[in-house]
Formats: sequence, C-alpha cells, structure tokens
Amino acid sequence: MRIAAVGITLDFDPTLGIIERFEAGGIAPLHRAPWVDREEIPAGADPHLARLGGDFFCAPFAAREGASPNHGWPPNSAWDARAGAATIMATLQRRVFGAQLTKTLSLRDGHPFVYQCHRFEGGAGTVSVANHANVSLRKGGHIRTSPKRWWETPASALEPDPARGRSALRYPAKGQAEVFPGGNETIDLTTFPWAPEHEDFVAGLEADGQTLGWTAVTRSGQGDLFLSLRNPRHLPMTMLWHSHGGRDYAPWSGRHHHCLGVEEGAASQMLGLSNESDLTAPGAISLGEIVEVKHVTGVVPWPAETPVATITQMGNFLNIIDIDGQIERIPFDAGFLEF
Repeated sequence: MRIAAVGITLDFDPTLGIIERFEAGGIAPLHRAPWVDREEIPAGADPHLARLGGDFFCAPFAAREGASPNHGWPPNSAWDARAGAATIMATLQRRVFGAQLTKTLSLRDGHPFVYQCHRFEGGAGTVSVANHANVSLRKGGHIRTSPKRWWETPASALEPDPARGRSALRYPAKGQAEVFPGGNETIDLTTFPWAPEHEDFVAGLEADGQTLGWTAVTRSGQGDLFLSLRNPRHLPMTMLWHSHGGRDYAPWSGRHHHCLGVEEGAASQMLGLSNESDLTAPGAISLGEIVEVKHVTGVVPWPAETPVATITQMGNFLNIIDIDGQIERIPFDAGFLEF
C-alpha cells in the first residue's frame, strides 16, 4: 500500500502494521533484515521478526499483553487499512488492553517527514508505548539527541548468555552518552557502532525544560540525516537498540548488522536503576476515553555528514545546526506535535 506527496513516498504493510519503506528526496534510510522475503523464520518466533525493519509502533513496548508476541499486537497482527493520496488510516483488528487503536500516517507536499498518530479509544489501565524506526547504518554514523538527564540500561543485558550472543554495555548502569559504562571500558554512545558483534539497548531520559525532543542520525557514507521528532511532555524517553551481529541464534545467526533502532516513547519499565519519578512525563500512557501518541520521522540530504549540535523549531520550520554552526532550514508542521 503506497501513498505519496511532492518529494516523498511511503510503503505500508497492513498485515503487520509496518512502514516498510519511506523515501524523501531520493533517500530511503530504513533498515531491512537479510532474511525478509528470502526465508521462513523459526516456528514460534514473533511475527514482526519475519519482516524486521522499517518502522512500527509498539504497545506494550518490549513486553507482552497476555498471549501477545513481544511489543504487543500492533506490529504482530493485521490492520484494516484504507489509503488516500497522501494519508493512510488503519485500525488494528485486535484490541490493546481493551482499547481500539487507529494509526494515521500522513505526508505533506514538500515536507521530508512522515507524520504519525496512534489513537487509543477506550480500554483500561496503563500501557508502555514507543515508535520503533530501524535505521540502516551500513557505514556507521553519528547519533545526537536533544539534552538528556542521563542514559541508562535495563536491569538485564539483551544477550546475557555467551552461547547465544553478546552485549557490550554494562547492565544495569547509567551515565553520559560519550562515556557510558561498558563491560571492560567506557563506550561512546554517540558513534555507531559501539562495539563489534554486539546487541544492546539503552534509554535516554529527557532533560527538564525541553520543548522539542529530537534524535538526529548522520549516516556515514550516505550524505544524509535521519530525524526523529516528538513532544517530550508526552514521550519522555529516547531509546536506542544497537543490533550489530550480537545474536547467534536463528533467524539472527550472527548476520544481522548495521541496524540502529530509534525508539521514542514512554516505557519506564526499561529503566534498570531509575523509575517513573525520574522522567519528565509519565512512563506509560493511561487508557480511557481518547489518547493520542504522535511522532514524526524524516530524512534530509546532509552532504557534509557532520554531527548535529542542536535542532530548533521556528514557526513552521526546523533549524538544524551542525557542530560547525552551519544551519539547514526545512519545512515542518509544528502544530502536529502540539507544543
């Protein structure tokens, strides 16, 4: 299922609710696992692994609802979808903790962004949520984000058993991005890859007083910049998943490399040392009448391949400023994130 606007296209798979690909200005930044469309995944594996890559929405994030697969039903079951010229509206066939979930994906002429809204109606209780964009970094990259209080790993490593895989970070631990505790030495979280043959996860807690939450990934050797934008009053965490050959069992089989998951959300259960009170907003959403989760992803040319220093919003534009002080201004629907 494809939609398009001037300068941008998007391909959506309603069988699992995954944005398989988007391309803006001739740039397609999303990752695709090497087994997709080539081989069957092992029996009993979560459905989203069969088409791993692209961009999808998780509820609950990194958890299960009853008998659901990991990340819940949204990336693991079918959606009823209909497309207009530049908008897709899809409703998950299953409920999420009793709530109906509707996904709206919108493009704008001349904007290099995918505007995403996930609307919960009804239901009860709380649920962790996150977007899960998988960025392809075949030649490495530079990762920069809006200011964080600190970065923190979960209570347990993603791959604690050396017979199955490896993790490079210390679990649990917290620290600053440039000097994060590793197994034997500090690791610079701002440069991909962190270490060879590893599988890791770390969460950044948004600093106080931020209006625009952003993640900017300079893709080395590609001349472009992946962008992820959110309102930190609604989604107070940036979570990074490094998948770079650190899992030896099927379907990974030591061959899943160069993937950075950029996961913006509210998922305080992923913190190994802190708790929800350390966040600038709730660590999960509360279901009830109507709750909307909004998020924006995009990509722009970035020929200098310099790391980003800061991103600011001015009217309906974003100013992207690199470490050398160069400024790139791009169109952006600031009202969408409800600052």
